[in-house]
This record gives sequence, C-alpha cells and structure tokens, in this order.
Amino acid sequence: MNQPIDPYAAELPPSARDGRLGVGVISAGKVGAVLGAALRSAGHQVVGVHAVSAGSQDRAESLLPGVPVLQIPEILRRAELVLLAVPDDALSEVVAGTAEAGHFQPGQLVMHTSGRYGTSVLDPAERAGAIGVAIHPAMTFTGMSLDLQRINACSFAVTADQEVLPVAQALAVEMGGEPVVVEEEHRGAYHAALAHASNHLNVLTAQSAEVLERLGVDDPSRVLGPLMQASLDNALASGAGALTGPVARGDAGTVRHHLRVLADSALPADARSAYAVMAQSAVQRALALGRLSEAKAAELLDLLAE
Repeated sequence: MNQPIDPYAAELPPSARDGRLGVGVISAGKVGAVLGAALRSAGHQVVGVHAVSAGSQDRAESLLPGVPVLQIPEILRRAELVLLAVPDDALSEVVAGTAEAGHFQPGQLVMHTSGRYGTSVLDPAERAGAIGVAIHPAMTFTGMSLDLQRINACSFAVTADQEVLPVAQALAVEMGGEPVVVEEEHRGAYHAALAHASNHLNVLTAQSAEVLERLGVDDPSRVLGPLMQASLDNALASGAGALTGPVARGDAGTVRHHLRVLADSALPADARSAYAVMAQSAVQRALALGRLSEAKAAELLDLLAE
C-alpha cells in the first residue's frame, strides 16, 4: 500500500498529493466508470477496468481512455483500491466469490458503491485482510461525462470502521462530493429514502406528463417543469410547510372531481391510484401541521379510500 490518504488532499493539485493509489474498477457501469474517472482526476491511477457488455466497454473507452480492460483476478492483483460498482443484488456474491478464490490482498482498500449495504457485505474481503469502506453517491447517473459535474454538487454516504472513516471521507471529497456519515444499521433506510425521492419522482412526472399528452398538450415538460422545480425548491427549503393544493386547503369537492376524471379509461390506469395514495399522505401531513381539522381530514381520507 502507498501512504494513507490525506483527508485534505483534495485541496492540492493531483500531482502534489500523497497517497496516490492504483485503482481497479469492477465494473464499468454508469456509476463505476464515472467514479473511476473522478478518482483518476484526483490523481489516482486506474490500473484496470472490468467491462463485459458493449455498453460498459464504450463507457470505459469514453471515460477511462487508455485503461486496460482486464478480468477481475488481474484487476485485484494490480489494484491497491478496488472499486466495486456492481448491482446491489450481485454484490454479496461477487465479494464472497472473489474472497473464496483468494484474490483479495492484505491491506487492500475495497470500496463498494451500493446504497443498500454498509461494510458488513465486505466481511469476506476483510477476513482476507482487506479494508472495507462503503461510499454511495446520492445521485442518478447517466454514465456520461456530465455526471462528473453533477457529483460535485452531491453528497456521498460514507460507512466505515472508525479508524478507516477519515480515509473513506477523503475519497468522497476527492471524487468531488460531500461525505455524510451513515451508520451501518441505517443504510437500508437511507437508500429507501433516496429511491423514494428519485425513482418515484420519475414515476409521478411520467404519469402527469402522460395525462397532459392524452389531453393534447404538445410539450408537457414546459407545463410541468417550472411548477415541479418550484415545488421541489419550496419543499427542500420549507419541508412539509410548503404543502399546498386542494388537500392542504381541504377542498374535498376538488379532490373528488380529480378522482372521477382520473378514472377515465383514456388516461393512464395507474395515475388515479398513485394520486389517491399520495393524497392520503398529504392529508396526514396537513393534519399534523394544523392545516386541516380532524373532521375535514376524516372526510378526505374516507373519500380517498373509496
């Protein structure tokens, strides 16, 4: 191993930083290729990348030009820092299989990017003498160079043993992010919160856009964009206090009308059910904020449960 990473290293130009590592990337998916490129920009040397599919090979060529495409055992032999960017459901099997084959090295840093797991999934590697850290960027990735700009504004959930935590935090900083410590037992809830915010935002945007399209609106994004951006900004700034609309006002007649028109067979079948479920949550939050009386909240909940 080289010298330990300096937590303040990202303040120096890459050529002046101590503790530069040879990085092996497994695999060159949307996340792995981007984070590998970010570590390379911080002065680390990417010594090999695992890329099986045509898409992964294209990303490796685009974001990690000149880096050899290698098999996993050879990457593990060369690397001081192993970046495991495999799907969540495959991570445990990859770690266990690699450890069983004897490819992890004592003192080798092994970093995974899964939001779901902390470091316990890396136990087989640690039993072989490796040092495990979990670093998850709170960002959705395209696998293109624009992601390198996006991660400069995002947080990285960092989980590691106390003595290794400064190294994990330094790696997050070097990749351009802000490290946020998430305890091992909280990783699942952390990841659920992010998936709910990001993935379900995508779903409700698609549902609303499809309704507008079927009504003849040519460019739904121009209608939804300013509204949704303002709503997001307000929600992030004011939390539940930014809640507005017919539920927050207690307009049961409007909510009833929405449910009726969304039941039209010409509109997306899942839009009505999603509206009802989210409106129920909105009622509960409006009640807690004192925006609704208990009687009005009960009326709305009965309506939404029909």
